[in-house]
Amino acid sequence: MEQYKQEFIEFMVDSQVLKFGDFTLKSGRKSPFFMNAGAYVTGTQLRKLGEYYAKAIHDNYGLDFDVIFGPAYKGIPLCVATTMAISELYGKDVRYCSNRKEVKDHGDTGILLGSKLKDGDRVIIIEDVTTSGKSIEETYPILKAQADVEVKGLIVSLNRNEKGKQDDKTALDEIKEVYGFNTAAIVSMPEVVEHLYNKEYKGQVVINDEIKARLDAYYEQYGVK
Repeated sequence: MEQYKQEFIEFMVDSQVLKFGDFTLKSGRKSPFFMNAGAYVTGTQLRKLGEYYAKAIHDNYGLDFDVIFGPAYKGIPLCVATTMAISELYGKDVRYCSNRKEVKDHGDTGILLGSKLKDGDRVIIIEDVTTSGKSIEETYPILKAQADVEVKGLIVSLNRNEKGKQDDKTALDEIKEVYGFNTAAIVSMPEVVEHLYNKEYKGQVVINDEIKARLDAYYEQYGVK
């Protein structure tokens, strides 16, 4: 596993973004883990987060694109932080863009925040996590309605590796199948488990035998068949 992936897993734990316990997800599923990107709240955290996204985008998609699009609301700081990191790490200037939840009819009008989209723009969509693909269902038509853009791919921070609407495909795989663009993540849950299981980190074992057993049971039910 790449060094930045290992660091990102520890960064999620340190930032209390990734937690293990008893959680009820929006989908109604009872989950032994929960990821909340809203817990990244400081300048240092956002700078580091942007760097991890930038490295993952570079690894998966290269730098041959023009815009990073972050769906409102959580995607807004993600796309801003990542465009800054790409500039700093790779010397590449890309634009950021997001949608508004409501269309603005005065001043900076329209449904977009940040850069306007132009025909031919190559776009990377950035999100925190995708469980069902609902966000893409909402934002992809908005993107395509603004200009004739090419979506090169979707990047999320954590691939939960759960089945989507079909038993044999993850939500990320379903998005790729439906929309025809690639999907990727900084890390996947199997990589998280590999890095943290029965290993002491800062004086504690984050994933012990009990949590591992609950994760195994969860993926037996909700994992891809």
